[in-house]
This record gives sequence, C-alpha cells and structure tokens, in this order.
Amino acid sequence: MSTFYTLASTIIISLLSLVGVFTLSFKPKFLNKFVMSLVSLSAGTMMGAVFFHLLPESHHHLGVDQVYQAVLISFLSFFVIEKILHWQHCHKPGCEVHSFGYMNLIGDGLHNFIDGLVIAGAYAADIRMGLITTIAVIAHELPQEIGDFGVLIHAGFSKRKALFFNLASALTAVIGALVGIFLLGKESSIQDYLLPIAAGGFLYISASDLLPEMRKEPMGKKLLLSALMFLSGTLLMLALTWLPFEH
Repeated sequence: MSTFYTLASTIIISLLSLVGVFTLSFKPKFLNKFVMSLVSLSAGTMMGAVFFHLLPESHHHLGVDQVYQAVLISFLSFFVIEKILHWQHCHKPGCEVHSFGYMNLIGDGLHNFIDGLVIAGAYAADIRMGLITTIAVIAHELPQEIGDFGVLIHAGFSKRKALFFNLASALTAVIGALVGIFLLGKESSIQDYLLPIAAGGFLYISASDLLPEMRKEPMGKKLLLSALMFLSGTLLMLALTWLPFEH
C-alpha cells in the first residue's frame, strides 16, 4: 500500500511542473504577490513538518545523537549540493538565477530525486508521515516550479521546450521514489535515516531560501500577510498530527 501512495504522491508532485505555463497570462505585480504568499506558506509547512512530525517520528527509530547527527549531515549536504550545482531557487518569474538553463534543470532534477527518496521513506514509516511530507514538498514545489519555468524562458527556451524539460526534470521524483522503494525492500533500516535526512533538507531550504525571501518584505500589510501565511503553514502541520493513521 505504501508503494501505491509513494508513486501517486510523486506523480502528482511531478505534474506541478506544468503550473508555470498557466502563469504567463498573469500580470507580474499580481504574480509576485501570489508567489510570495506561497513562499511564506511553504516556509511554515516545512518548519511545521520538521518540528511537529519528522523529528518526533525519528526519535522512535533512532537515538538522540543519531537523529541530530543525521539532520546536521543532511543540512550541510544540501548546502554543498547547492554550491556545486549553483542550485539556487528563484521564486519570482523572470529573475536570473542561473547563467545557463540546463544547470537549473540538473539542480532541480537532483532536488526532485531526493524528494522522491524521502517521500518513499516517509510512507514506509506510516501513511500520515508520508502525507505530511508530500504536503510540505508540494507547498515548496508550487513557487519553485513557477520560478523555474521563468528561468528556462529567460534562458532562451521556447514555451514548449521549457514545459517539456521542466516536466522531465520533475519526473526524477518518481525515479527517486522507485529507488527508495527498492532500497527499503533490501534494507529496511534505511527508512530510519530518511526521515532525519528529510528534516535536515527542509530546514536548509526554509532557513536559507524561503525565510530570507520573507525578510525582504517591507513593514506593513505585505509583511503581515507573509507572517499570516507562515503561521497558516505551521498550523496546518500541527492539525495533521490529529490524522488517525498509525504505524
């Protein structure tokens, strides 16, 4: 059953890559405001997922030292991967993050592959943990995919090619899920480490990528809206602790 949920979740996440094309008709001012709200919601859901779900669940399988060592290694690994691939997320359409569009696709493909791995590990723990991880990933993918589509258009891709390559890059989440399912079938103890790895990744993305975007908002209604969206994300993750799924 966890295999079905894992594949269904990663396929849905991969299809989010198509959202970029629907934003082309929006005015930049409205789109920037919309994306910023999604960024704030994403930061809240990721933080909530880490502290309400992933870390507490990790303690059921590993000792305290092992959990936080894995989280720290994961956090640092995401930093290294980002620097090696020049992988920086752009959440505003048209902003120039990469000098070459293919570099964006490579970095995004690796990121999505890792998402597939951790989703497989989360569903192996229990259905609730898998759903929570999937929701957190979706919340992050929405603004990222809009930005990535804009980057590819800016890099000179046609709309059709940008859509195709962005979808191909997104489908690496399904490959990651299949690899995760295979590895878990061979060695179930891997599952114990995928949850703190996910926690470290979520912490890195929210702390180094999403929260700095929120800090750019000026004092006033925009900042208040961002704070409310962030709070909404954390409350959503808190509410999901009441889901009646067990191991």
